[in-house]
Amino acid sequence: MTKKLAIGMFQGGGVRQTWKVAGREDEPNFTDLDYWLDLARTCEAAGVDFLFFADSYGYPTLNESVIPTAVERNVQFSTVDPHTLISALAAVTTKLGLVTTTSTMVESPPALTRQYRSLDHFSKGRMGWNVVTGSAQAASALLFGEPLMPHDDRYAKAAEHVDLSLKFWEGCWEPDALVRDGAAGIWADTSKVHEIEHEGTYFRSKGVLVTPPSPQVTPVLFQAGASAPGRELAARYAEAVFLAAEAKALAAQIADIRRLSVQFGRGEDAVKCLIAGTFRVADSMEDAQAQHQAVIDRITDEHAATLYAYFTGIDLLALDPDKPIPMSAAGGDNGRTNIERFLGPDAPTVREVLEEFRANGVMGKPFLGTPEQIVDQAEAMIADTGADGFLVQPEFDGGHDQFFARVMPEMRRRGLLKDELTGSTLREHLFGEGKVLLPDTHPGAAYRVESALV
Repeated sequence: MTKKLAIGMFQGGGVRQTWKVAGREDEPNFTDLDYWLDLARTCEAAGVDFLFFADSYGYPTLNESVIPTAVERNVQFSTVDPHTLISALAAVTTKLGLVTTTSTMVESPPALTRQYRSLDHFSKGRMGWNVVTGSAQAASALLFGEPLMPHDDRYAKAAEHVDLSLKFWEGCWEPDALVRDGAAGIWADTSKVHEIEHEGTYFRSKGVLVTPPSPQVTPVLFQAGASAPGRELAARYAEAVFLAAEAKALAAQIADIRRLSVQFGRGEDAVKCLIAGTFRVADSMEDAQAQHQAVIDRITDEHAATLYAYFTGIDLLALDPDKPIPMSAAGGDNGRTNIERFLGPDAPTVREVLEEFRANGVMGKPFLGTPEQIVDQAEAMIADTGADGFLVQPEFDGGHDQFFARVMPEMRRRGLLKDELTGSTLREHLFGEGKVLLPDTHPGAAYRVESALV
């Protein structure tokens, strides 16, 4: 039986690139709610599993100051808060999953759990949380007036954050605690609503999540860091993980996540591994390659270096272009995923890293060609890596429509996609009809009152 792939559509909260085209500067953009409403409706009509919003409070900095190129060229700079969009998007859709990114370094568990539970109610069970420690951590730390926490400590804090959040989601309200008996004047059974007490390394809390359980109780948990601590966090808590690399590296990352997931008692199929990549569909391979090259030609080394600094805190332009990134630069406390991918015995030179970021950014090589050629490439990538689907980032404005109109029909023709979304909740979309709640093998299930562990 052919594996049915999950499809998520990637969006940042940032500026569309049409502003770079003369005469198109005033087209609807990221500050226009109608733009996002139209996008959500289009995604739902196409039958994708979820719409995903990346987000960060950070922006490219070096030496504790914003990089001028980031401002001038809008490199990971201007955004809106995607979290505030979700209620509006939920109101104009009925099936589309909605996933937002929130950093465990910024929002505290009591605030975050109430936000996501409320949104899960408003969307009738279609919410997901992408758990991150945050991009551009140096900028974020400066912005909030806090010291830059060491990289591995950030992941330890993230694990405790998720653990405490699960206590609130799963442990506060028993399933039948909400009574709503108007005649007796009883809102909830006080014996079935429980205070959470937590004394940890990073968080201390005593209290109740006052919002009653939503359809999924806990939103679907995503994760997007491919460093060793990131993979461990994903294997312990995530239900889906976003990964971006070449096939060999992806296969190793996916195998490691599944090995760890088994080690944590969750099983090797507990985490959906989704490949994040760009897609350029055209009438021929030559056309697609030419269009992709035209995009590369517009990106300068300064632009690429600014983007790299956003993810790593490393100034490539200050390094010897004909040598690999020195190990001394690789041990910093910004993000590690895009450092580790360029280390090892076959490490590229700094010049080659710049070329890679000009061509592909944080993604692997794009899927290029006709719909048939692109789906051939996608099938091969799934076969080579064992992944479960794709997080799709079209390479140009309007690329979503091309993917929906040309690539997804070919995927469906080959039996790679579901004919319609499974169930009504996001967790059902990913794991099947009736699988609305966290499975018993997930560590969050241990905090349910019936487990006698709260």
